[in-house]
Amino acid sequence: MSETTHDGGVAVSAPPSPDEGLTAAQLAAKYGLAVSGARPSLRDYVRQLWGRRHFILAFSQAKLTAQYSQAKLGQLWQVATPLLNAAVYFFIFGVILNAGKGMSRDVYIPFLVTGVFVFTFTQSSVMSGVRAISGNLGLVRALHFPRASLPVSFALQQLQQLLYSMVVLFLVAIAFGSYPSASWALIVPVLVLQFCFNTGLALIFARAGAKTPDLAQLMPFVMRTWMYASGVMFSIPVFLADRPQWLSTVLQWNPAAVYMDLMRFALIDEYGGQYLPDHVWAIAVGWAVLFAVGGFVYFWKAEERYGRG
Repeated sequence: MSETTHDGGVAVSAPPSPDEGLTAAQLAAKYGLAVSGARPSLRDYVRQLWGRRHFILAFSQAKLTAQYSQAKLGQLWQVATPLLNAAVYFFIFGVILNAGKGMSRDVYIPFLVTGVFVFTFTQSSVMSGVRAISGNLGLVRALHFPRASLPVSFALQQLQQLLYSMVVLFLVAIAFGSYPSASWALIVPVLVLQFCFNTGLALIFARAGAKTPDLAQLMPFVMRTWMYASGVMFSIPVFLADRPQWLSTVLQWNPAAVYMDLMRFALIDEYGGQYLPDHVWAIAVGWAVLFAVGGFVYFWKAEERYGRG
């Protein structure tokens, strides 16, 4: 295009841009641009997470090693802490309050220790999950990786810690007359199901904690209430025998109680099926699948918002 100037010269104007009139979205589509940090599809996200499996394992092991690095007893606290908790609970609930009614001492002590160890696994996974994003903002903002790697690695860290503690749990069971048998093989599926449940729970609270960091201050009270309602220190059907049946059923169906009772059933010879709710394995699988899948999708939906603001 050209036009005549006032002195008779010809001025050539620039041709119109081929992008003139296009919206930002249209321009991005035309030149193959994508939003920085945009959430990938669920399938791509799973693929990315699987690609970081070595990082997840290494990160969980590093966290586990560093957890007690400043203590003189070091990794022994992984076992000593829940064992000391069990000793305190035995004195208060077993000796003073007689919470083990209906069970001999040879059953109640491994019953209590198993409950404390198994519930601590879930409790620690939740508490670590709450801080998974908010407590690692430097890492989240500096590197590009699927953010689910953090809560998953923390849940894996707690699983490794429980596996160390299982040695003591086995010794306690044997000391009170429950020797290795075929039922001990059930420990593996119980741990797998509980780990899936805990991971889903960690993912849910990681997203909630990323948005509301103060949630970490509230969770100890929530977890303490959950512990008392889950039969860690007492057998729910025995302790609530004179209460409405629906109350006992509801408390037995809560996931923490389900995984504890299955572990007790596997380990303790005299803890029979009469202490378990109906369809307990179906309930355990249902809780694991519901929270593992639901928690993962719930966390993934906010992927692009972690570390911002």
